[in-house]
Amino acid sequence: MTTKKTNEAAGSKIPSHVAYHVRDRDGGKGFFTRIGAAWAHADGNGFTIQLDVAPLDGRITLRVANEKKD
Repeated sequence: MTTKKTNEAAGSKIPSHVAYHVRDRDGGKGFFTRIGAAWAHADGNGFTIQLDVAPLDGRITLRVANEKKD
């Protein structure tokens, strides 16, 4: 069995991914607003997602969390 290392061990308080609400703009890149976070399950088969808000339009994108502040 192989294990894949994430940015923190399973059960960590640091999320592995950040959730963004993305709205498209005419002729440009989408506008990203941070709305929550996700933590990988210990078995590697899913995520727990916590949203602070739920968007009514646009889409939700999960990105790997990094050290930079949003």
